[in-house]
Amino acid sequence: MSTSSPPRVSIGLPVRDGERYLRTALDSIRAQTFTDFELIIADNASSDGTEAICREYAAADRRVRIVRNTTNLGVARNFNLTLEQARGRYFKWAADDDVLEPEFVARCVEQLDRDPDLVLCHAQTRIIDEQGIAMGDYTYVPGHASAAQPSHRLRDVLAEDRWCFELFGVIRAETLRRTRLLDRYVGSDRILLADLALRGRFGILPEYLFLNRDHPARTVRRFPAHHLRAGVVDPALEGRRVLPHWRIFAEYARCIRRVPMRAQERLRCYRALGGWLRRHNNWARLAADVVIAVAPSSGNVLLKLAASDRRWLSGRVGASKG
Repeated sequence: MSTSSPPRVSIGLPVRDGERYLRTALDSIRAQTFTDFELIIADNASSDGTEAICREYAAADRRVRIVRNTTNLGVARNFNLTLEQARGRYFKWAADDDVLEPEFVARCVEQLDRDPDLVLCHAQTRIIDEQGIAMGDYTYVPGHASAAQPSHRLRDVLAEDRWCFELFGVIRAETLRRTRLLDRYVGSDRILLADLALRGRFGILPEYLFLNRDHPARTVRRFPAHHLRAGVVDPALEGRRVLPHWRIFAEYARCIRRVPMRAQERLRCYRALGGWLRRHNNWARLAADVVIAVAPSSGNVLLKLAASDRRWLSGRVGASKG
């Protein structure tokens, strides 16, 4: 590790076999107007040209460091590995297929510097396709997860928990390290965002500075139901029977119990979790978990529910303003 002064921002980019879009993602990071950052790439035993691309960029830019895993650690452990290596006051995860507008990091850092109560800052999100063409805009409602009350922030995060774009915002590293980070179960990104929301306010920039690439090769498209995705998150779960939605529900409850807050506010958080059960057919997902655990061949039940996630995203994404 370098003995020079630590950068203000650490960017962690976990990747496995991401050669197709990796150069575009790396170029957008290096093009940031905010330059006081380090980029930590965790190559999770890639078998394509990913390692060569990473080494090329590390040779060209001293801010880039590579951690190469010789075996597949799974998504969760590889994400957390980048934070373990981070030295900055602020931390941001980056995906190998997303793109940042040049002002993204600068604007997020500006907001975090200005408001010490913010734990995370993100931007409005533009959805792009395989060729980088805008498909539409995912727009957060004004004041998303920015209320003073933890229960109100949790309610907002639970309402948007189908797609966790905020996880790719700029986060206070000190606060992030107080959470349980990403864990080895499907949906732990949702729990992490809930944990952060209970600890402080979110800020959402009005500009569309984050470009999320939706394409057939992304994990949620290749494995459209949670129970199919378990082995991606943790290879040890491959082929095992899991109850992913029950785990998410239980972890939300544990998160509410774990984060310090007043008893009355904790009760309001549990009420917000009750609302989550009624939203987006989550009660049906819990029932489907049990059915599939008993009769794995009934997996088409959850595939139909997963299709509703895609319809929900389509409903949330409006015509592009770009």
